[in-house]
Amino acid sequence: MVGAPASRRKITYIFPIYNEQDNIDLLHQTIDEVTTPLRDRYDLEFVYVNDGSRDASLDKLLALRERDERATVISLSRNFGHQLAVTAGLDAAADADAVIIMDADMQDPPRVSLELIERWEQGVDVVYAQRRSRQDGLFKRLTANVFYRTLEKLASIDIPRNTGDFRLLDRKVVAELAKYREQHRFLRGLVSYIGFRQEAVQFDRDARHAGETGYPLRKMLKFAADGMLGFSTTPLKLISRIGYLLSVVAFTGVLYVLGVKLLDPSSAVPGWAFMTIALFLIGGIQLIMLGVLGSYIGRTYVEVQRRPLYAVAVVARSAGRAPDSAEGKGGEGGTPEDGTPATEYELQGT
Repeated sequence: MVGAPASRRKITYIFPIYNEQDNIDLLHQTIDEVTTPLRDRYDLEFVYVNDGSRDASLDKLLALRERDERATVISLSRNFGHQLAVTAGLDAAADADAVIIMDADMQDPPRVSLELIERWEQGVDVVYAQRRSRQDGLFKRLTANVFYRTLEKLASIDIPRNTGDFRLLDRKVVAELAKYREQHRFLRGLVSYIGFRQEAVQFDRDARHAGETGYPLRKMLKFAADGMLGFSTTPLKLISRIGYLLSVVAFTGVLYVLGVKLLDPSSAVPGWAFMTIALFLIGGIQLIMLGVLGSYIGRTYVEVQRRPLYAVAVVARSAGRAPDSAEGKGGEGGTPEDGTPATEYELQGT
């Protein structure tokens, strides 16, 4: 904030928005009320990243921006996905001393952010909100449990279970995270990989206030694949182990056939049933192995293209709140040309 004392620090909230027109007003009202005790100590900014919403979310955000100058609106040129929308917000918050990432559906209770800030004030660099309970359907709870258990066993790093992207990041963590520009992003894994002092705050996750989830089954599966393939080479190692196992089974079968032919030829039953089943089994396993290899090769292909992570269409931000720049480009850190600061609504050339 212009003219603010040099000793005042800044906290930025980041909200990825996708078809959340019925949640935006309540979200901002609630976060405004919750953060009232912070105003005498911190400068506050609320960054709303519109991820190609198809409803009236952008219009509501721009109207909100007119009422509250602390609100910053970034609208991406299309739907790039939740993780890249959060990345755009992080790039825009490079000047903040701490950043809090929250979903906009009111499932992440805004009041919990005060507990995250308290831990940060005690010297913790990353404070992640860990779900003690959740108000989701049975299918979502079961699949989430399977995902986190599987990820825990496969991942090469320790990624806390029952956590989402609801967390506070210190400025130095945000700066370090900006160096990681891969396309298939799994932010909670990247944050764990970076390190620093990290602690959990337990909370009870609320039910969605309005609208539909932005993570249908197809996106959930893709997200799970990003987490597992991005932080584990276990599937590749598993291919070799399956190959060794099949080789042992095949060699055992050869010994059995030879033994029957030599010791008891009359008991040998001619036929192709067993042979056909074995061929289909081995062929199916080979196709699965090729699929795993293809997934890793495809990720490599996408990364070597080094395309920008996202493109920005509109920025509405006070001049005094402009960051150094923001980065949608897949460079080695730094800040992007995509998120040029703007005092008014500005169309970006991307």
